[in-house]
Amino acid sequence: MLKPRHFEVSKGEAPDSCRAVTEMLNRIGDKWSVGVVRQLGVRTLRFSELRMALEGISQKMLTTTLRGLERDGFVRRTVYPTIPPRVDYELTELGRDLWQPVAALGEWAHRNRARVEAARAAFDTRAAKQALAQKKPGAGREPVNPRS
Repeated sequence: MLKPRHFEVSKGEAPDSCRAVTEMLNRIGDKWSVGVVRQLGVRTLRFSELRMALEGISQKMLTTTLRGLERDGFVRRTVYPTIPPRVDYELTELGRDLWQPVAALGEWAHRNRARVEAARAAFDTRAAKQALAQKKPGAGREPVNPRS
């Protein structure tokens, strides 16, 4: 079980531990990296298989995401000398370590989806009521004198 910890931040600069956490979260928390790790956590895939599994990702974005994950040691790219060349992507040991919390986050999201949707609906209802109240004459404004 993870326990929250407080990192003391000195004036002007965050400690290395905070920077390291932020850097890692930026890498794995972008729009597509979690999806790539989730897909490769199930099995080794080719580029085209990954692209089909990740609805809405462009070829350029998938290439960029895979290169970043490969650079950081999460993904291994294997090129086979065939015609046409065959390229497989799989998680490294580090990537498999990452897959565990990604899978846990996915399970959490499934378990709490209804709660999040209920919170969104309640928020939207409150926001709509506030917007309606602000449109009513005299609501939150000085009355306008039509003769001036």
